[in-house]
Amino acid sequence: MLTAAAAPAQRVQAVLDVDLPGPRINRHLYGHFAEHLGRCVYGGFWVGEDSAVPNEAGIRLDVVEALRALDIPNLRWPGGCFADTYHWRDGVGPREQRPTMVNSHWGDVVEDNSFGTHEFMALCELLGAAPYVSANVGSGTVREAAEWIEYLTRADDSPMARLRRANGRDEPWSVPFWGLGNEPWGCGGGMGAAAYAELARQFGTYSLDHGDNHLYRIAAGAADADYRWTEVLMQNLGRYLGAGPVSGHGTNTYQAISFHHYTITGPTWDEKGSATAFDVGEYYRTMLKARGVERIIAGHANVMDAYDPDKRVGLVLDEWGTWFDVEPGTNPGFLFQQNTVRDALVAAVHFDAFHRHADRLVMANIAQTVNVLQAVLLTDGDTLVLTPTYHVFAMNKGHQDATSLPLTVRGAAPSRRVGEEELTTFSASASTKDGQVLVSLSNLDAEAPLEVSLHVRGGAVSAPHARVLTADRVSDHNTAASTPVAVRDLDEVHLRDGVLTATLPAHSFATVTFATGD
Repeated sequence: MLTAAAAPAQRVQAVLDVDLPGPRINRHLYGHFAEHLGRCVYGGFWVGEDSAVPNEAGIRLDVVEALRALDIPNLRWPGGCFADTYHWRDGVGPREQRPTMVNSHWGDVVEDNSFGTHEFMALCELLGAAPYVSANVGSGTVREAAEWIEYLTRADDSPMARLRRANGRDEPWSVPFWGLGNEPWGCGGGMGAAAYAELARQFGTYSLDHGDNHLYRIAAGAADADYRWTEVLMQNLGRYLGAGPVSGHGTNTYQAISFHHYTITGPTWDEKGSATAFDVGEYYRTMLKARGVERIIAGHANVMDAYDPDKRVGLVLDEWGTWFDVEPGTNPGFLFQQNTVRDALVAAVHFDAFHRHADRLVMANIAQTVNVLQAVLLTDGDTLVLTPTYHVFAMNKGHQDATSLPLTVRGAAPSRRVGEEELTTFSASASTKDGQVLVSLSNLDAEAPLEVSLHVRGGAVSAPHARVLTADRVSDHNTAASTPVAVRDLDEVHLRDGVLTATLPAHSFATVTFATGD
């Protein structure tokens, strides 16, 4: 177990310009992901109408309440790898009549399709979240995808609208986000970039806007730093990226390009390391890998800028998070892992990077919401646990749809040597909305506290209020029996002559809020 040792405080100075607004931070950067994988859907979101767990039409209400508190903006479904084996007609109609299928990707279990289109859309309505539906490109057909959109969004007497009404839903739903497959280079079909690009155009062309519903079509993009994949997709848009908006006939192919990036630090794919038992070296390697997401975002953005300097095509990171070995004794195909202070700091570092690239990055989805990988919630029967990562989402939710502000470090930032690389152990970002400034601060040092001096320029500052998330050990995690990782007020914050000072404990995440004026 890694425990904070007594160490002298490090120091950092930074400047925050509250009168130099940057790009808007899209609320959809705080999106989520729910795949038919392990206990994410079944036991996580869905317990069935006969369950003793409080539910509304089978959807467990404690999960809904916890996510509504985060102002969850969107939810991606049904996958993931599962999306490209999923045939939507199997998940509509009377549940007792729905056919079963084998979930070959995740645990080789039999899926009964009791959670399908109507259940997912009801979940989104309860959450107040925008649906992000991923179409089956890998094993599905263009017609299948086109008919799903018609089923979901058409209001008149069309064939699919009649089928929807026969299944109990009169009015169409609003579906703003539409994914064109998932990981086509791997589980989504084993394709090359050029082959997928042609399919993306074909599927996108026939995924039509019905009535007032306008799809934001997202092409399935690269793994990690495969910038060539992004370049091929940008080239595929070709003539549609001339002068004027990306609109009109032909440009309904796709309006955004995704990529996936996980924080994986183990020596091999089959040895990713424990989620809870790790040493200081493993901790710092994880932080170094997490900070690398900014380089990868910038790499994809640079490629897109060459073809689209006006940034009309969005970049989407619709799978991100830590990936460790599953908890001992659990199904390896269910990807259940615990969630520690380390995970929370990984999330904090990612959000800072997202905020700095808000001019191009328009959406991100943590993988996944409940019981899978870097989950914000864990369930076990009728119990619900808020993970450390959940608290980062909660503390940061004020950044949603806020205006980013430049925050610049003066001089050298504190750092640690990790192998042949240098890890900067201070991370921060800031935004403003409705006259309030929100500053996020992370001390990634496992042992030493950090004294932050933030010189606020461009406006008068009111008395600040600060909160901090940490625990005794960076490996601490919450369970139904114990919640050592919690948020508390941070008293070590002072304001004098426009300089805000805060002392952050070792391995901690903090937010500071204050009002500004002339």
